[in-house]
Amino acid sequence: MSTNSHSGNDLSEVKQLGMWAAISSLGYIFWLVGGMELIERIAYYGVKASAGLYAKAPVSEGGLGINLSDYGIIISVWALLQTFVPVLTGGISDRVGYKETIFVSTIIKICGYLTMAFFPSFWGFLAGAMLLAMGTGVFKPGIQGTLVLSTNRNNTSMAWGIFYQVVNIGGFLGPLVAVHMRQLSWDNVFYACAAIISFNFLFLLAYKEPGKAERLERARQVKTGEITQQALWKDALGELKKPVVIYYMLVFAGFWFLYNSLFDVLPIHIAEWVDTSVIVTSLFGPEGTSSGILQFWLGLNNDGTKVMPEGMLNLNAGMIMTTCFIVAALTAKYRITTAMFVGCLLSILAIALVGAFNAAWMIVLAIAMFSVGEMMISPKKNEFMGNIAPEGKKAMYLGFVMLPQGIGWTLEGYFGPKLYDMYASKERIAREALSEHGMNLTDIANIPQGEAFSRLVSVTGQDPQALTQALYQANNIGMAWYIIAAIGIISAVGIFIYGKWLLRMQRQQVA
Repeated sequence: MSTNSHSGNDLSEVKQLGMWAAISSLGYIFWLVGGMELIERIAYYGVKASAGLYAKAPVSEGGLGINLSDYGIIISVWALLQTFVPVLTGGISDRVGYKETIFVSTIIKICGYLTMAFFPSFWGFLAGAMLLAMGTGVFKPGIQGTLVLSTNRNNTSMAWGIFYQVVNIGGFLGPLVAVHMRQLSWDNVFYACAAIISFNFLFLLAYKEPGKAERLERARQVKTGEITQQALWKDALGELKKPVVIYYMLVFAGFWFLYNSLFDVLPIHIAEWVDTSVIVTSLFGPEGTSSGILQFWLGLNNDGTKVMPEGMLNLNAGMIMTTCFIVAALTAKYRITTAMFVGCLLSILAIALVGAFNAAWMIVLAIAMFSVGEMMISPKKNEFMGNIAPEGKKAMYLGFVMLPQGIGWTLEGYFGPKLYDMYASKERIAREALSEHGMNLTDIANIPQGEAFSRLVSVTGQDPQALTQALYQANNIGMAWYIIAAIGIISAVGIFIYGKWLLRMQRQQVA
């Protein structure tokens, strides 16, 4: 294959500055967009972390009361829009201006949160998710394009590592807001998120777009006919057809299937099958803790006796926000594709652990292992695309980053909850158990969605925790997670082959 197919793409890897030198080289605009990303992520993860729990909660408890297959439809549409919109908006951001697109995106996202609050139904939540997805798709390229223009090739590894750390501070705080808001009422979650993201209007007042003069000069030259500019879709399609981009999309799609299952399905799995009171008992004794501060930061219920599913998953964001810069510094020494391959392997092992055990501390170990894998792979995707992007197309390429995520998350959004429903849904298993206990099918069908297990408890007279354990032992709950892990293995093999191919291309480019 000739290197001409990569014209305009710089495949070389540049030696990075040391950790402290890299941090001190980052200017105020980098930290400003980091603050905007933080605010946006607090609001976003406030909804995202609890979406599955909201969907399956019965209507009598303020939830949507829908089955997991319907929830899968919402998530797959959400994924499709959020990840494919940046392919277009990335190029628009490069041409129209980052400040303008960030402003518009914030308005769209506020509308999304308010739609979820005002219309608590399948269609209302779907409409809100679509607005939220489009708003996020418009927001991301402007923020990330600013980051690329405010850094250089010598500090990109640390810059993306810190940026990813900031994302996860938001990812850590958002679910904690949701845990405590939803215990008051579900609509409070959506109102709180709409209020939080409004703070980005204040950040925009201090925002100055880097490279604005160059963008305006280019626009002037296009207008006067000094240079010709392709239609945006043709320009994007031309870049997408390059092998370095196509192969990247295909091999990383499997990892994003794996990754998103952790956020879309694991909270439901924890809520249904994992006794998290064991963790609280280990830390504070059988009475739990009455400390409001500990209840908030650990994501506990209001009684302080168990960890809520969002609180368990928050270990992921907590680890990343405290240690991502260390992993970024360590992985800066290795080729980007090597770091991403090892990260994928760790994540696969973690998903297999979730399938094998329902002991609370084993789930903690799995989430911790997954987090290390994620830190090795996720910040690197932006660094990789930002580095190989031709000049004037940075935001466009950072929009492309979302394509493999779009393929993987859209497929996972539809099939992940479906797989879980097929092998592990407590609601479905409880309905089957009620049938085995002699309840007729009509009566079972009339049980409101989300209330089958509580009906089974009253029919059998068993302790809910003992009954949960009996159902877990009697069913192959882990199979859904093993299938997800197998998809990850296919992706890991693809990443390994892609890394080898890219190394050969780099050597040809140098030669």
